[in-house]
Amino acid sequence: MSKRLSVILVVLIVAGAMLAAAEAIPVRPGDTVTITREEYERLQQYEKLDEVKQYIDSYYYEEPDQQALMDGAIQGLLSGTKDAYTFYYPEEAWKTLWEEDEGKYAGIGIQMLGSYENGTVTIIRVFKGTPAEEAGVRKGDILYKVEELEVTTATMQDAVNVMRGTPGDKVHVEVLRGGEVLPFDITKAEITVNRVESMMLDNQVGYIALYEFAGGSYEDFKAAFDELDKQGMQSLIVDMRDNGGGWVEAGVKLADMFLNKELLYYTENRAGEQEKSYTTDGKSNLPLVLLLNENSASTTEIVSAAMKDLNRATLVGTKTFGKGIIQYVMGLSDGKSGFQFTSAQYFSPKGNKVHKEGVTPDIIVEMPEALADTYFDLGDMADPQLKAAYEEALKLLPAQAAGT
Repeated sequence: MSKRLSVILVVLIVAGAMLAAAEAIPVRPGDTVTITREEYERLQQYEKLDEVKQYIDSYYYEEPDQQALMDGAIQGLLSGTKDAYTFYYPEEAWKTLWEEDEGKYAGIGIQMLGSYENGTVTIIRVFKGTPAEEAGVRKGDILYKVEELEVTTATMQDAVNVMRGTPGDKVHVEVLRGGEVLPFDITKAEITVNRVESMMLDNQVGYIALYEFAGGSYEDFKAAFDELDKQGMQSLIVDMRDNGGGWVEAGVKLADMFLNKELLYYTENRAGEQEKSYTTDGKSNLPLVLLLNENSASTTEIVSAAMKDLNRATLVGTKTFGKGIIQYVMGLSDGKSGFQFTSAQYFSPKGNKVHKEGVTPDIIVEMPEALADTYFDLGDMADPQLKAAYEEALKLLPAQAAGT
C-alpha cells in the first residue's frame, strides 16, 4: 500500500467511514494494512481530500485546528446533497439538539422554517418572555443575517448553531421586515419551550394548541386532552398552525388516540421500496377539527393528511407547507456528534404526495394581511381562523350536546 493511501485510511478511520475495519484491525504507525480491491477503489475517491489536507497541515500560515478541519469536511460532504435538511451536528450542536428536545436550551427563543421556493428562512414563532421577543423580533420576519452569516435554507442550521450557546453571550441578528433590514443585538438566555396550551372555548368545545412534535409533546397533549375530557369536552380543535413538525413517533402516538388500526402513511425510498406505518387502537371517537396554515409542516402534515384521507377530522385554515420528506438522525462513533439525512418521502394513506404539494384543508380560511403579524391570546375569537374552526366544531357536536 502506498504512503498516500495509508494516510487516507487513517483520515477515514477518524471520520468514521472505516469504523468496522478500524474496530477489527488495530492499526499502529508503520503497520502495513491489507484491504480488498473494493475497499481500495472506495478509498481512492478521497485522494483529493487527503491531498488538500496535507497541504493545509504543511503550509497553512497558522497551526490548523484538526477537529475544525474534520467538522468542515463532513459538513462539506453533506452539503453536496443540496438538501437543506441534510447536515452535520458538531459536538456543541449535537449536545444542544438533545437539550432542545427536552424543552430547555440556551438561545434567543425563535422557531424558523425554510422555503423550498426561494431559500428564505421565516421566523414562524417567537416564544413569549424570551430575548427575541424583548428585542422586538416578530413572527413573520425573514431571518437575514446571524453575525456575518447570510441565512438561507442551506445555512439555516449553521445559523441555529450560532444563536445557541451560553446564557449571557450576545449575538447580532438582522431580519427583513417590509423590505427593511432591522438589526438586533440579542443576549442569549435559558429558553423553556411550552409545546402545548389548552382550554375550553365554552362548556362543550375543547381547544389544544400543539406547537411542535418533540420530546414529551405527546405526553403533554394527552394530559391536556384528559383534563379537557374531565371538563365535559364534546368536540376538539387541535391547532397545529406554525407547527413545523418534529419526531414522527410523536405524531404516530397522537394519531393512535383517534384512528383504529389504519394506514397512517407510507414512505418510499429512491429504489421505490415502500414501508408502511399503521396506527393501533384509537381510544377516542371525539369529533375533531384540525387548524392548519402555510407553516404547518412535516409530522403535522403526516397526521393531517391521514385524518383527511380517512375522514376522521375536518381540516380548517390554509394549505400546509409541503415538507413531505423524512430524515434519520444518526450519532457518530465518537458519541459526541451526529448528522441527519433525508432518507425517503412519504405519502398519505390514499397515495397523495405531500412533498412540495402540501395538504389542502376542507375549509379554506385565509388570515387577513392586516392580522398576519398579530399575536392573539389563547382562544381569542378575534382570530378569524380559530373562529371558523370553532363554528365547525359546533356543527360536529353530538345532537344531544348541540341541543343543550
